[in-house]
Amino acid sequence: MASISRRDFLNGVALTIAAGLTPSAQLAAHSFRPYPPALVGLRGHHEGAFETAHALALEGRTFAADRLPVEERYDLVVVGAGISGLAAAWYYRRKNPRARILILDNHDDFGGHAKRNEFKIGGRLLIGYGGSEAIQSPRSLWSPIAKALLRDLGVDVTRFDRAFDRRLYQSLGLSRGLFFAREAFGRDVLVPGDASGLSGDDEARKAGNAKPLSEFVAAFPLSAQSKAQFLALYDASRDPLAGKSTAEKLSLLKSTSYRDYLIKICGCAEEVADCFQGRPLGFYGLGADAVPASDVRGLGYPGFAGLGLPADADHGYSEPYIYHFPDGNASLARLLVRALVPGVASGKTMDDVVLAPFDYRRLDAAGRNVRIRLNATCVNVRNGANGASLAYVRGDKLHGIAARHVVLACFNMIIPHLMPQLPQAQRTALAQNVKAPLVYTNVAIRDWQAFAKLGVHDISAPMSFHSRVKLDFPVAMGGYRNPRDPKEPMIVHMVHVPGAPNQGLDARTQFRAGRGQLLGMSFADFEERVRDDLDRMLGPGGFSSARDIAAITVNRWSHGYGYVENSLFDPADYKETVQIPARQKFGAVAIANSDAEGDAYAHLAIDAAARAVSELIG
Repeated sequence: MASISRRDFLNGVALTIAAGLTPSAQLAAHSFRPYPPALVGLRGHHEGAFETAHALALEGRTFAADRLPVEERYDLVVVGAGISGLAAAWYYRRKNPRARILILDNHDDFGGHAKRNEFKIGGRLLIGYGGSEAIQSPRSLWSPIAKALLRDLGVDVTRFDRAFDRRLYQSLGLSRGLFFAREAFGRDVLVPGDASGLSGDDEARKAGNAKPLSEFVAAFPLSAQSKAQFLALYDASRDPLAGKSTAEKLSLLKSTSYRDYLIKICGCAEEVADCFQGRPLGFYGLGADAVPASDVRGLGYPGFAGLGLPADADHGYSEPYIYHFPDGNASLARLLVRALVPGVASGKTMDDVVLAPFDYRRLDAAGRNVRIRLNATCVNVRNGANGASLAYVRGDKLHGIAARHVVLACFNMIIPHLMPQLPQAQRTALAQNVKAPLVYTNVAIRDWQAFAKLGVHDISAPMSFHSRVKLDFPVAMGGYRNPRDPKEPMIVHMVHVPGAPNQGLDARTQFRAGRGQLLGMSFADFEERVRDDLDRMLGPGGFSSARDIAAITVNRWSHGYGYVENSLFDPADYKETVQIPARQKFGAVAIANSDAEGDAYAHLAIDAAARAVSELIG
């Protein structure tokens, strides 16, 4: 597009060109970029990171691993440099301080889904998150083991009470808004003052400046009948399941999607259900058609107040959603790397890691006990008499290494392809973890005055390409100052999860179809949708994408959230028959990732790492 900058092209669009290069050429293309967080364009599962794994898993390519000479030997090899893999190395080294450890990762940066994005606009540094977002409910959800790791890394969660400005957007008169796209509702309408209370984000639920519900709904581009149906969902005197017992109601909610509940049980029109269709996408990776009504009941979704049911179990979301570094959980990964690899970065506190420069050349320095090797895709793991042997591809060369122990901190569904020795039952269980595709796009804009004029800081768009568009979290730490004046540059965070035309399919089928959609899109395709959505949502406030966008980073996670048990599609004993059998230790190899723990949270990734190391060395 004419408005794209030269830097956008060199660091972004050029990545799509690199897709046709050989692996060695792709690696060479990456080698001139010494600092991955500053790259814009197509990131996340970027070109060059997944092609070898796809050749192994999708095309059935085999590698001559059994004839490889052993080039290096380690006490532990970890496959995957995400939070779980880094934590596994940390736990292993704590039990064996002299251990020689190698961490392999197929990306050009460490952290896995904990991705850091940086921008500079007129000398102003903006830091954003391109993946794992926050330390979710550290007091109620984090295990003693995971809490202890935070303490050992110097993370004091009370620090966020001061670092996170909970009243900034409210003090500027901004609220959450709801955007109705013309494709579904006949015309584009942005309605500020969202009073619905829908969010998995407790802090967003409590955001101020909401309008009275009736006033908020009056501005919807819906028929009068649909507006009445929408309001009736909040009527606590109305029981759409009258006559059923508590047990029958709970069972029905588990076996009914929220969309079906709205239409078939509450009697809502399709356009009312469309108001909620995309609201769960960023939380579950699924729309209202594939999320059980029972799951959203505790998140503030309407239609349940009159059922007379006991209070929903606490999901752990009652804590304020403030435990967020400027780069999300990328700072946790950076703290782990700084602890594992001496000299890679300066400093020793949770604050100074925010701006600490990282020397990527030191990650894989010879002579270090812990080494992190990027752009290296593992293709084979085999148990042997005295440990395990591994093969990995870097450039277009195959390498062989040996290890006393191995931790597979990669995706569950790739593990059967890496380890043909695994029992068939375990291979089948691992393959059930089909991950949800997800895109986190960060857009650096020159100012955010259009948001201020429209009175919004966070927009839900349930039938748009981007289901959520919001200003970045207001966090100031370690010398980093978040934007506070609408005249300042800002990061806009945009969420896309492939939805329609996949509605009505089971979760795994939706995820597979969505992954294909994402991988078929170029950076230019994403850029076009970014500009279109922002112009339509913010244009009435004076926003112009051609003038106001400075840079775009698209974090494309074709394999995003790990699979979460879903009562619409999975048996009641899913954990016992699928999740736990999938993660069993096999010989010298243990499995550590959030997939193994059943949900995509950082604390579960850490728990998995501790479990895997304990399985290997007690």
